Order: sequence, then C-alpha cells, then structure tokens
Amino acid sequence: QVQLVESGGRLVQAGGSLRLSCAASELTFSAYAMGWFRQAPGKEREFVAATNRRGDTAYYADSVKGRFTISRDNAKNTGNLQMNSLKPEDTAVYYCAAVITITHTRAPISQRQYDYWGQGTQVTVSS
Repeated sequence: QVQLVESGGRLVQAGGSLRLSCAASELTFSAYAMGWFRQAPGKEREFVAATNRRGDTAYYADSVKGRFTISRDNAKNTGNLQMNSLKPEDTAVYYCAAVITITHTRAPISQRQYDYWGQGTQVTVSS
C-alpha cells in the first residue's frame, strides 16, 4: 500500500512561485497514475492536475492551465507540482493522490478514482 507525503507548501505573495512535492513509499510508483487536488476553506476539494504512469500525459483544471505544471520522477518515487503566477484564489490545502493502473495513458481527473491520498500541504497566497 502506497503512502504519500506532500511538502513545499508555505505562504507566498501573489505572482510568486512554489514547487510542491509528493514522496511515495511504494517502490513501484511507476505503476500508479497520480494527481493533485486542492481544497480551499469552505469549499469542496477540486481537481488541479493529473498525470499518467510515465508522466508523458497531463491534464489540468482550466483555472491553473498555463500556470501549473505536473511532473514526476519515477526513479525517485516523487511527483511535483510547479506553480507559477500564483493568485490569492490558489490558496488551499493541496493533496496528492495515486491509483494503481495497468493503462499507460490513464490519468484520472475525478478524485473518486484515486485510492491513496497524502495528508495535504497548505499553500497560502497573499495579495
């Protein structure tokens, strides 16, 4: 069973950048699709980005497209979310998630399709 630990969240000014990381305990991390989700205060958790097993396919929420980039390093069992041009509305707890899959192209955008979740990391963007 894979365990996920996010890091990198902090307070940043609007227009700034952050790089979130997700460390996976599973030695076969390359068998998992992974995604990033976020939950702002008083709101439901929402999709941010997802990538397939090999990291060569990615999907983004419209709200972050062109500003965020999802990536992964299977050799290091890590996933990353590079966030640029941050806005106050990006303030949220960010979660990484993973699901084992035999399909190379699969990169779910629905949180219900993920089986494993990290504890989250807080990102706060000040105006």
